[in-house]
Amino acid sequence: MPAHLLGSVPRCAGRGGSLAALLALGLLAGCKPVGPNYHRPGFDAPPAYKEAGASTVVVPLAPPPNPANGGGWQPATPADGMLRGKWWEIYQDPQLNQLEERIAANNQGLRQALETYLAARDQVKVARSALYPTLSAGPSVDRDRISKNGPDYSSTKPVGYNDLVVDAQASWEPDFWGRIRRTVEQAHENAQASAADMASVDLSLHAEMAADYFQLRGLDSEIKLLQSTVADLEKQLDLTQRLFAGGIGTDVDVAQARTQLETVRAQLIDVGVARAQYEHAVGAIANLKLADFSIPPSPLNLALPKVPLGVPSQLLERRPDIAAAERRAAAANAQIGIAVAAFYPTIDLNAEGGFESVHFGTWIQGPSALWTLGAQATQLLFDAGQRHALTDQARHTYEAQVAGYRNTVFLAFNDVEDQLSGLRILEQESGVERKAVDSAQHSFDISNQRYKGGVTSYLEVLTAEATLLQNQRTAIDLQTRQFVDSVGLVRSLGGGWDATQLPK
Repeated sequence: MPAHLLGSVPRCAGRGGSLAALLALGLLAGCKPVGPNYHRPGFDAPPAYKEAGASTVVVPLAPPPNPANGGGWQPATPADGMLRGKWWEIYQDPQLNQLEERIAANNQGLRQALETYLAARDQVKVARSALYPTLSAGPSVDRDRISKNGPDYSSTKPVGYNDLVVDAQASWEPDFWGRIRRTVEQAHENAQASAADMASVDLSLHAEMAADYFQLRGLDSEIKLLQSTVADLEKQLDLTQRLFAGGIGTDVDVAQARTQLETVRAQLIDVGVARAQYEHAVGAIANLKLADFSIPPSPLNLALPKVPLGVPSQLLERRPDIAAAERRAAAANAQIGIAVAAFYPTIDLNAEGGFESVHFGTWIQGPSALWTLGAQATQLLFDAGQRHALTDQARHTYEAQVAGYRNTVFLAFNDVEDQLSGLRILEQESGVERKAVDSAQHSFDISNQRYKGGVTSYLEVLTAEATLLQNQRTAIDLQTRQFVDSVGLVRSLGGGWDATQLPK
């Protein structure tokens, strides 16, 4: 590592070897940059997902070949059947499709992420510009007068004169040690990380939209059930009142029937609060004016779609948050090279040329030409350990980013397993709950017939009806949760995104 001080090189005015020497120095700028080259951190993906047992999850028959770099991610080549593009269309809901389409053009959170990426992309151009010389040119016209009492005064020279100059300057810092190239590399990786962040925001917004929409439609199903129950309870109240008027029932039966009716009416109103909140959430994501926006009631009667799962190793390519973490690790590695380059001399090349004269008539003529070439190298000898500390800091930052990348991958697999287990368990629970609803309906029908025949009290009917309503609401809740978990699985798999979509 150079440790001596390289002083200023005297300017030359006509030596052909000097120009050749400067060109030779320029060629050295193509040398290999100092600092470590980046290698993508490895991660051993499991051979298969543990919880892939739901019937709505499509599991591949055989995994594709493992990446050659020991488990790291490779340029994505999504298999047939994997999610792509507008993943929300698998639910076949036109209204959801319309709402999702508004996000790209109208959501301000996504617009913010886009502008952040564009700013990071421009930073790459800023860093790359340092690889080239800077050029400037311009004329100057001065009228000068010297003091008769000054040291430059001569009786043979005029006191006043013109100084007419037009010249151009060029300066260049050849990238001998790769500091600028590492800076460009770092800016490029940061821009890719920013692009992956934007993809993460986009994925989260679309997933949140779908989840809120299905929550709203699940509440519509519950509202429909409660409205139907209110209508049945109104008939039950009328029946108990007629039986009481005929001397068969009691006023207790009437009071119980009225209490049950008002209770369900209150529940119906309460569900409306949650529905309004989900409607507002959907409208906010789509950037719609909430005062003019509403979603017509529509119970959730869709079929749950099948989600193609893919194999675990593909998850490294499909999650934008994983790509962002990996790109930041690459940017941190480039910073090590930038820190190491500070140990080497700084070399500057400069050139100037133009015309200078005291008369306008001779300004742009051969004898008025001037030029100069120069080079300067400077080596920092003592900084009290600052460069060593900055280099160590860069290495530790890189290791932290690598650990962050691996943790992101680990949490991504955990996220997928959570969504898979949720779908599997909810599917089992829904099957059991359907049987419970059928049994509760049968019990209510028997109790109702017994009450109409005067065999039992209204309390039996009341109990059976409350049990039926509770099971029906539970069944609707389980259906809604299945749709929300299905959206969660799509999100955890990357929503059709893959690493090839990163800007080059």
